[in-house]
Amino acid sequence: MIKPFSTETQRHWGNLFARLAFLCVFCVSAVNTGFAKEAAPLAQDEAAEKRLNAISSELRCLVCQNESLAGSNAELAHDLRREIRTMIQDGKSDGEIMDFMVSRYGDFVRYRPPLKGTTLLLWFGPALLFAGGLGGLFLFLRRRTRVIADVPLSDAEQRQAEQLLHSDEQKP
Repeated sequence: MIKPFSTETQRHWGNLFARLAFLCVFCVSAVNTGFAKEAAPLAQDEAAEKRLNAISSELRCLVCQNESLAGSNAELAHDLRREIRTMIQDGKSDGEIMDFMVSRYGDFVRYRPPLKGTTLLLWFGPALLFAGGLGGLFLFLRRRTRVIADVPLSDAEQRQAEQLLHSDEQKP
């Protein structure tokens, strides 16, 4: 019959196993960082890559919607950056590239859409909402102070209040 290990032996092997696991994780992470390299730009021309970053940082990722095209890892963002890179290599200007993206995806694709009739609410909507909220708060507080205004007690209410105060004083 096989005897089970004592609790002290189990604790010793558990500590040894934990130390060995930590050592393995440490060694693997140290080896992996040794092989890491700086990401190489996808374009051969550094100026074209800078233009790509400048243009894509002005555009919104259509999948993430809260990230720029430059910072997004969505598949559509990769495709759009590839498309922009192709247009840069074809000799298109930054304005032509932006016009192409806006014509294809609308003003929503730009982080700073132009000021025109269809985007007025987008530009001035937050200020209008803020002003409306302040106006509503002002009216609410003004009405509330009118309702809470001091109203003098009638003679009967005054006598009742005095009786209640004197009856509390007489109780031990």
